[in-house]
Amino acid sequence: MAMIRTLLIANRGEIACRVMRTARRMGMRTVAVHSDADAASPHVDAADLALRLPGNAAAETYLNAAAIVDAALKAGADAVHPGYGFLSENAGFAEACAAAGLVFVGPPPVAIHAMGDKARAKVLMERAGVPVVPGYAGDDQSPAHLAAEAGRLGYPLLIKAAAGGGGRGMRAVARPDDFLAALESARREAENAFGDPSVLLERLVEDGRHIEIQVFADGHGNVVHLGERDCSAQRRHQKVIEEAPSPFVDAEMRAAMGEDAVKAARAVGYRGAGTVEFIVAGDRRYYFLEMNTRLQVEHPVTEMVTGLDLVEWQLRVAAGEVLPLAQEDVALAGHAIEARIYAEDPVAGFRPQTGRILRWRPRAVGARDGVRIDDGIAEGQGVTPFYDPMLAKVIAHGRDRAEAIARLDAALGDMPVMGVRTNRTFLRDVLNSAAFRGGRMTTRLIDAWAAGAGPFPLAAPATALDFAIAACALALAPGGDWFRSTGAAECPVILSSDGETRRCTARIARGRIGAVDVDGVTIAFDTFAALMPEISWSSPAGAGRALAIVDGRDLWLDREGRTRVFTEPDDLAGREPAADPSRVVSPVSGLVRVVAVEVGSEVEAGQTLVVIEAMKMETTLQATIAGTVRSLRAAVGRQARAGDLLVEIEAR
Repeated sequence: MAMIRTLLIANRGEIACRVMRTARRMGMRTVAVHSDADAASPHVDAADLALRLPGNAAAETYLNAAAIVDAALKAGADAVHPGYGFLSENAGFAEACAAAGLVFVGPPPVAIHAMGDKARAKVLMERAGVPVVPGYAGDDQSPAHLAAEAGRLGYPLLIKAAAGGGGRGMRAVARPDDFLAALESARREAENAFGDPSVLLERLVEDGRHIEIQVFADGHGNVVHLGERDCSAQRRHQKVIEEAPSPFVDAEMRAAMGEDAVKAARAVGYRGAGTVEFIVAGDRRYYFLEMNTRLQVEHPVTEMVTGLDLVEWQLRVAAGEVLPLAQEDVALAGHAIEARIYAEDPVAGFRPQTGRILRWRPRAVGARDGVRIDDGIAEGQGVTPFYDPMLAKVIAHGRDRAEAIARLDAALGDMPVMGVRTNRTFLRDVLNSAAFRGGRMTTRLIDAWAAGAGPFPLAAPATALDFAIAACALALAPGGDWFRSTGAAECPVILSSDGETRRCTARIARGRIGAVDVDGVTIAFDTFAALMPEISWSSPAGAGRALAIVDGRDLWLDREGRTRVFTEPDDLAGREPAADPSRVVSPVSGLVRVVAVEVGSEVEAGQTLVVIEAMKMETTLQATIAGTVRSLRAAVGRQARAGDLLVEIEAR
């Protein structure tokens, strides 16, 4: 096969940037594609050539196979790398690339077909001797039949999209009464994500561990595995923290799982990078879940413990080369852990967030020993509701697990994202929990913690010192009316943070802040310097440093590795609509997928009104009071902005 000279990356964000780094090192010319919303994104600047995909929605841009193939031909590309997500596991796209004379950097379409249909994949794995979870994977997809099969399997169980992965179209069901609603939601999400509403059912392995094996195959009959990754730290079936090797897997278990993963790859004539995922019960028995026929988000941890570049392997295999290593030559060294930074607010139920990035400067942290940062965002860039909420990945390697955890925790603490709320503090709390440090994570733990049963609060309240620092930063910010040549000035301000409101008054004499009163508590400062965004202070209680950025009525403050937002309430705005149970507002910006009521409908508290899809996740809005729908401003297919009034209910 001819050498790849020009590579188009059919993706966006951090994976596009990551693929380009390796391609450029190998002497390839790189081509990016971008939606209108991504015109100024880093992956566009990183490419040698960038081509526009008109529109914003994924369906008309990054999921538009015909447009991407056309772009590749216009750019003179030899090959297309799909990244992960979007079209990476779409056999039709792989076939379209081949028909156009383009090398698809991934497995052959027949393997994608075989493993993309989760029901068919389970049958193939059983035939190959790979253990599978008991379930139903038949053709009869009628709700009545699926409900009957669910009853036969028993609860709790999982409903899973047959045509996809990554947690999309997956619902856990605890009791029969919840089955039909969960089925409808799972099928709708599967249709939106993969274009296929088919599902399968599986018995739920409770308190299980999610262990996956990285496999690689070439076109010459060679298949190897590169060890395991532990992905048990996940929320709503979305991986949050991954590590290699697993603290639960010993050498004997690794060998057995690796052998079964290789069997799975051989059973479908695999080629390229793939991941065989297993669920592991407490008794150490493991069962095949699915095979992801692509590079995984968490591939960097495998790269860091093996010292290999998996994208380079992909490109070499796609060009017809033999795998660089045999199984006996694969060695693992040290420990690596990856954390995913998402644009989501843990305090508000992990709702996806949009906005403009005011500060993101990870390069100094990424230069530390054992730390790697894969990102696709930049200061000034907007985070939109159209795509996945993942902003960046932070990966740390150490001689052992304890050192990897320490390095990752320190890296996360020193690289705030300001302008968009993220899960960064939550990630640090998980890393430092006894369960994670003790290697006892299961797939249920984070969901339990998010529901309020965790060892740490999701919303640790801001302290009086936090409020005082915020008030000082506002007083000293450019444009602040605080200076007096003689005498003293007082700068009163009311600040709110995560639902807590305090009255603060900064006292300034001769250009120097002396103290701040916070609801009657006086916090004295010996010095306070604000060369925004960097601020520093000393007080009788000690000294400190922080970052502060003013954005309209908001002040973003990052102190001790925790970012908080302080807002000056608008007295003229009146009562917040979200606080009025008769007015249902959108908590996120996204696409309206379901409108379950109409004007005049009688509703009960807890009844579903509207479903909004934002960043590939569904948010269900429910009535909090009983009454009659008085007005309706939501329509299926329309875009809603955060704060938009969607439904008004007249209480009864």
